Amino acid sequence: MSVKRVTLYIVMIAAIFLSFFTLTVNIGAAAIAQQGGGKTVYVIPIEREVERGLEAFLSRTTSEAIEAGADHIIFEIDTPGGRVDSAGQIGSLIQSLDIPTTAYIVNEALSAGSYIALFSDTIYFNPHATMGASGVINSDGTAADEKAQSAWLAQMRSAAESTGRDPLYAAAMADSSIDLPEYGAPEGKFLTLGPSDAIEVGYSDGTVNDRVELLYELELSEAAIVETDPSVAEEVARFLTNPIVIPILLSVASLGLIVELYSPGFGVPGIMGIVSLLLFFYGHIIAGLAGMEAIVLLLLGIILIAAEFFVPGGILGSLGIGAIIGSLFMSGYDLGHMSMSIGIAFLVTLVAAVILFRRIGMDKGIFRHIILKDSTTTEQGYVSAVNRLELLGLEGVALTPLRPSGIGLFDNERIDVVSEGGFINKDKIIKVVKVEGVRVVVKETNE
Repeated sequence: MSVKRVTLYIVMIAAIFLSFFTLTVNIGAAAIAQQGGGKTVYVIPIEREVERGLEAFLSRTTSEAIEAGADHIIFEIDTPGGRVDSAGQIGSLIQSLDIPTTAYIVNEALSAGSYIALFSDTIYFNPHATMGASGVINSDGTAADEKAQSAWLAQMRSAAESTGRDPLYAAAMADSSIDLPEYGAPEGKFLTLGPSDAIEVGYSDGTVNDRVELLYELELSEAAIVETDPSVAEEVARFLTNPIVIPILLSVASLGLIVELYSPGFGVPGIMGIVSLLLFFYGHIIAGLAGMEAIVLLLLGIILIAAEFFVPGGILGSLGIGAIIGSLFMSGYDLGHMSMSIGIAFLVTLVAAVILFRRIGMDKGIFRHIILKDSTTTEQGYVSAVNRLELLGLEGVALTPLRPSGIGLFDNERIDVVSEGGFINKDKIIKVVKVEGVRVVVKETNE
């Protein structure tokens, strides 16, 4: 074979290789474009209990995603559930989004968490994730009344129907009377779905090990990822608006203030009380529960209580206490829970006041400035009344008619007297028959 022919073959092979390489690069570029190149994905965590603090966080982050022109939102869910009312607000928030959404259940989406997940356009499970067990439970661990359960069941069905999923399984998550033994939920047990069962019933679009696999499944592996986290203020607000923390804060506030009343000066108990009250309102303001009207009412209550020390009577103090309680109710997200929290705080205050009154008395703290402790004793030269026992049996004359009271003259001393019976005319002879402190009782004699 000549050198010329060999050279020609080499050129032809190089050309074929170059063409193949160019085609591969173009296919790769097209694949990259299809996998979300140039797109933006917001990743928003839904973690811990579902409550109003979480609702405020999701409202902020979804608004940021909309303003940034995000192409997709992924909610990474790991929650045991929480408040039904907060879940309802969050569900409405997700449903109102025009941006495609995905719920990625990292660990568990139970109770209110399953309800929230149902509003997403797509749902993906981690291999160990679960979803369901959505019965309504009261704060004391007992089942909610029939009315609340019926309303929640309707909400679960509506959530599933809103995204085209079979409502039967959502209902079985909230209603233990639905019999689904093939999915581990015979009658009497709430339905909880694992990854494979969720795919079978259409409640999962796939199972992925991590976010990377999820993005690939969504054809967004090259998209720009924006991770969101609660701010420090939002984390604090979520803690302070927790249904367990609220009665503790109010109890500490009331206990601190009542102890301060029995303590000289102003010290640690008073500071604890004021700080607890401020923390309550701070958390509820950040969570969007307390408005300026609640703060104004609180300040008005404090001013009225302070004014009570200068204008005695009890009216201003009562109005002040009412204003503060009103501001608490205005800041609460649930009237029943706030009533219970205030009741607990009142009970703690009452017990503390009784104990302090018995142990310390009313001559300590701020009470020493507003309670009169001076007394008019005999040792100090005060005499409230003279008991005139020496008048007993003494006879005299009625200087005035006794009707039945009047004036009698005894040994040239004018004395206020009262007759034992009826009317006694002037100038009649009278006799002292009884002496009771300043009360001198007389009767008419026939002598």
